[in-house]
Parts: sequence; C-alpha cells; structure tokens
Amino acid sequence: MRAAALILCLMAGPALAQAPGEAARAAARALEAASVQLGQADTARDRVKALTRTVEAYEDGLAALRDGLRDAAVRETELSRRLAAQEGEVAQLLGVLSSLGSTAAPEALLHPAGPVGSARAGMLLSAVTPGLAQEARQLRSDLDEVAQLRTLQESAAQTLREGLAGVQAARTELSQAVADRTDLPMRFTEDPVRTAILISATETLEGFASGLSNISQGEAPNRLPPVDARRGSLPMPVRGQVLRAAGEADAAGVSRPGIVIATLPQAIVTTPTAATVRYSGPLLDYGLVTILEPQPDLLIVLAGLDETYAATGEILSEGAPVGLMGDAAGDGASPSREGSGAGRTETLYIEVREGDAPVDPLEWFASDKG
Repeated sequence: MRAAALILCLMAGPALAQAPGEAARAAARALEAASVQLGQADTARDRVKALTRTVEAYEDGLAALRDGLRDAAVRETELSRRLAAQEGEVAQLLGVLSSLGSTAAPEALLHPAGPVGSARAGMLLSAVTPGLAQEARQLRSDLDEVAQLRTLQESAAQTLREGLAGVQAARTELSQAVADRTDLPMRFTEDPVRTAILISATETLEGFASGLSNISQGEAPNRLPPVDARRGSLPMPVRGQVLRAAGEADAAGVSRPGIVIATLPQAIVTTPTAATVRYSGPLLDYGLVTILEPQPDLLIVLAGLDETYAATGEILSEGAPVGLMGDAAGDGASPSREGSGAGRTETLYIEVREGDAPVDPLEWFASDKG
C-alpha cells in the first residue's frame, strides 16, 4: 500500500479549505497510526483490526479531499464569472494604468487653462490614482487566486487518484485478512436448515427477527457488557449522511421504521459496539443483511451491504468490520438503495429493535458524521 505517500499528500492538501484541511490532517494522523499498528500485527485478527482502521482513515482523507476540491471548484467558478462580468472595466482600468505607468513629458503637464488648471488636474489625478491602484491590486489578487486554485485542483485530483488506489488495496488486503481469521469467538452455531425454513416463511423483517432464536445450536449465555448507558452516543456503523429519517416515506410512498444512510461507494461498515451476529446473509428485498445483538432484546439491523465479512454466531468487538457497500448505484429494487447525490451513490438501511418493537435508530446513534 502507498500509505506514506498519501500521508504526505493529505498534509499538503489542506490549502483547499480550512475545514476539509483539518479533516485531512486528522485522517493523515489516523492513517499513520494504522500503518504502525499494521506493521506490528502478529495475527490475522490483529491485521483485520489494523486494516479496518486503515480503510477508515483513507475514507476520511478522501472525503476531505473531495470536499476541498468541491470548494475550490466553486470558488474558481465564482471568481471567473466575476472577472468575465468586469471584462470591460478591466480593459479600461488596464489602459489607464498603462498610460500612468510611463513618465509624462513636460508638455503633457501643461493644461489649456494655465497653471491653475494644471494644478487642479494634478490634484484630481492624485485623488483617483490610489483608487485605480486598489482596483489593480484586487484584480491581480483574483487572477492569482484563480491560477492557484487550478493548480491546486490538478494536484488534489492526482492525490485523489492515488488515494483511491490505496484504499482499494487496503480493502483487498482486509478481505483476505478476514478470510484468514480463525480465532473469533463463537456464541452459537447456525442451524442452516432452520435458517432456510425461517427465511422461506418470513414476509417481514419483524417476523424474521422474532424467530432468530430458533436458528441457533448450543448457544452460550450473552456475556457482553450492556450498552444502555451509551444510548444516543453509539458511533454510526458507516460514514455518510442521513438520507431518510425513521418513518419518512420513500419515493414509492413506503415508510419504514429505520433510517437510510447515504454512503460513498465501497464504504466500510463496522460494528458500533461489541455484539453477537444473529444473522448474516440475504433477506427479503433488503439485499445482504447483518443483524447484531449487543445485549438481550436489542437488535441492530444493517441492510444493503454488497459484501459481508461476519458469520452468524460470531462475537464481534466494537469497530470490527461487518462488510462493504457496493460500488455503483442500485436499480431501486431494494428499499435500502436510493440515489443520494454528491458522489454518495450507496445507501445503508439501519433499523434498531428493542424487544419486538422498532425504535428510531437516532435514539441510539450519534449522527454527527458527514
């Protein structure tokens, strides 16, 4: 992976905009820390953890670069339009400044009205010249800024291409590390026959969730710490923006009790807290689904994944990778996939169930990630 190269690029990129720049610096620091952690990883499980942090740092850095590129493009367009609108004034200003730039001949200092007229003309010229000079300085500043923005965008675009290659390499290594991982604790073993029967008999997510306890064999007691005290502060499972709130109807008029998060292509999805994987696989019209159980009578449903890493019955630690989003916009058949704009072409559906009833996921999650 070219982590070191991206770190340098991210450190140089903040000139695009102050806020994206700070985000880029933070991502660069996280990427450097993840690279060190990856170098010290001795087991497949350690590599999975380090690679997960690496992918997340890449995603944060690339998002900051995209934001900076967008801000730079908007600023360049604004300046270019303003300069185009002032083209006539600019030409006149340049002409005046050019005539003032050379030393005047003695006869040019004479005025038809005599010495008094010459004095008055000189006074008028001395009053106008500072204003012309100020306009010239502003024009020069605008032209320089446009040139710098164009250069900056070219440089950032190259950084973005390198970052995309880096994050793709990290995702590939992560998939391999997950496949090599053999030391995850198992709380129960899935009964494939009972699972198939439950899926075939299920018409709703509610019905499937209520029957999950019937698909396990040799289940051990839940020993994970309770998460009630963290209500409202759990991290979002994926980086993105809330596209649709709980209970809000979609374009087809269908409302669901969960929220829809718009994400970038192939965004990594992680566990918001340590949890047992109650189910992982295709379900109804939700696409690939992973259902997590942090504590008894609490389920977190993640639907719309393109690739899943978790297996039913496993116990995952907080921040462990669950899977990846897709790399292209969906066809609209799945309720978890909708166009979102701003490059966020993938959507993750998140539902939280307490007992047999759904609750607004934003009661549990902190939704301040962009």
